[in-house]
Parts: sequence; structure tokens; C-alpha cells
Amino acid sequence: MSIEFLLTSLVIVATPGTGVLYTVAAGLSYGTRKSLVAAAACTLGIVPHMLAAITGLAALLHTSALAFELVKYAGVAYLIYMAYATLRDKGTLSVDVDARSPSARRIVLSGVLINLLNPKLTIFFFAFLPLFVSAEEEDAYARMLGLSAVFMLMTFVVFAVYGRLAAALRAHVIARPRVLTWMRRSFAGAFALLGLRLAFTER
Repeated sequence: MSIEFLLTSLVIVATPGTGVLYTVAAGLSYGTRKSLVAAAACTLGIVPHMLAAITGLAALLHTSALAFELVKYAGVAYLIYMAYATLRDKGTLSVDVDARSPSARRIVLSGVLINLLNPKLTIFFFAFLPLFVSAEEEDAYARMLGLSAVFMLMTFVVFAVYGRLAAALRAHVIARPRVLTWMRRSFAGAFALLGLRLAFTER
């Protein structure tokens, strides 16, 4: 395993996106334990994309405009829903000290869907993994599985750190109503912007 793979993966994982945003919001809303659940859920959401890339199913999304568009707009719709639910203070990401903590199952479902409904992840794995696997290797599938496992482990660790830092700031945030309102609107706006960005994404 090359240092190039580790550094590239770290940069990709640490770059804030929907998964990081979701984990941070969970940490601010419900503390360390739920942020770890969110981090694990977002990591699980990577599995279908990884398997699709390794088995060659990513070629379908890469060559079929219809398949790509269907998955993409499902993801857009879900991100817009997350923005609405957050803004209305009815969803999983209500940053409120009095908010009823959602079940781990609900957090897992939302976290998995956030990454599952992002077709760019499949395309990413389809383009990223071959850069570090030689076509002449005897067991290229095992090599790609190993690299993917490392990528997922890094994803969980980095997201968990984000979530833990957010949870550490929770006491300071929930004591300030104006900050709560600002945070809720910021999360809602961020989800909406990510949804719009995905909507204009081309294959």
C-alpha cells in the first residue's frame, strides 16, 4: 500500500461533504455516542458503491445517462428533504437541547441513505481504485477490497473525529439560543446547497 494512496484517501475523506456535515450535526445535537453512530452509518453507505465499482457495475452508471440521472435525482431529493427537516426542526438533525434523541436505527438509515444516493461515489471508486491496482496483479479483486477497506476505515476514523469535536462544543452551543437557530439554518442551507450541487453534476 503506497503513501500516495493513504494521502490521497485522507484528503478525500477529510474534505467536508454530506457525510461530514451529517456527523457534525449529530455530534452537536446528541453528543459523542450518536455522532459515532452517524460516522459508522455514513461509512456503511460507501459499501454499495465500493462493491459496484469492484464488480464492474459502475460501468452502468458511467455509460447509462438514465441510470445515473435516476440515482442522482433521488439523492438530490433526499438532500433537499434533509434541509427542510432540519430547518423545520422535525428531522434527525434538530440542534436542540430539548430535542428527543432519535434511535440509532433512524440515524443509521439517514446516514446510509446520504451516501447511498450519491452516484458520484460509485464513479469515484470506479476511477480511483484502478490507479493503485496493477492490471497484471494475480488477485486484483483482493487488492481492491483491501484498499477499499482501508479507505472505509479512514472514513470512519476521520468522521468520528469530526463528530467528537462537535460533541465537545455541544455544551457551548446549546446554551445559546441564537447560536442554535444559526446552526440549524446553516445545516439546512448546507444540505440544500449540496443538493443543488449534486443536481448540476455531470457524469
